[in-house]
Amino acid sequence: MHGAVVDPIVTNLTVFVLAIFVGYHVVWGVTPALHTPLMSVTNAISSVIIVGAIIAAAAGTGGLGVVIGALAVALAAINTFGGFLVTERMLEMFKKKEPKRPAATPLDGAQGVTSGSRVTEKH
Repeated sequence: MHGAVVDPIVTNLTVFVLAIFVGYHVVWGVTPALHTPLMSVTNAISSVIIVGAIIAAAAGTGGLGVVIGALAVALAAINTFGGFLVTERMLEMFKKKEPKRPAATPLDGAQGVTSGSRVTEKH
């Protein structure tokens, strides 16, 4: 079997299945503390994909190549910006929260109300 030609579809399908398997185990093996930095890295990778999609769309001579390239740009942009929003929200969870102040009541600023003393009005 030395020198036998392997169909490119088989090779591409094998790489795809292995990528799914490795990706599944990598994502589910990440500790929660590393989730946000990992999301930032995947957002950066999506940014590189946008550049590649723009190049692919520009290189198309027309027709289907340009449409698929434009679709790739749009989907990668949605993925990138959505990822940054999720990352920002995750980082907000780690910030210290300020203690809540008690809400002001309507009587706090009213005239004639004092704490602990009796108010009398002169007629």
